[in-house]
Amino acid sequence: MPLYYLIVLFIGLPIIELALLFELHSAVGFMPTVLLVFITGIMGATLVRRQGLSILMTIQKEMAIGNIPAPQMMDGVMILLAGATLITPGLITDAIGFLLLIPFIREKIRLLLKTIIERKIRNGYVQVNYRNPHDFQ
Repeated sequence: MPLYYLIVLFIGLPIIELALLFELHSAVGFMPTVLLVFITGIMGATLVRRQGLSILMTIQKEMAIGNIPAPQMMDGVMILLAGATLITPGLITDAIGFLLLIPFIREKIRLLLKTIIERKIRNGYVQVNYRNPHDFQ
């Protein structure tokens, strides 16, 4: 990931978030703005916990029947990312967090990532090494 992406992410995004919160404050006032931040944090934490536990149970079921739960694990990572963005005060991060909690959106992101990874493998940018677990016995 190029350095300027990290600069935008860690410096630019908080500045934009702060500016949006100031705009919201000037439009609706201090208390509604603070309440919105708290409510989205609490709602987000509740939804992340519920979906995270659900995904964890699904992963356990898939592993119990011998399937590799790759899609569910990707969902788990996206739900974890949703939780991280939802506890961060801000409107943009909240929107990203709530979008990541929508299964349809996660499926689209999963398919996009799969396409990108497959393209990189075909072009030789990613090399996959597989070892049979039975070779270690």
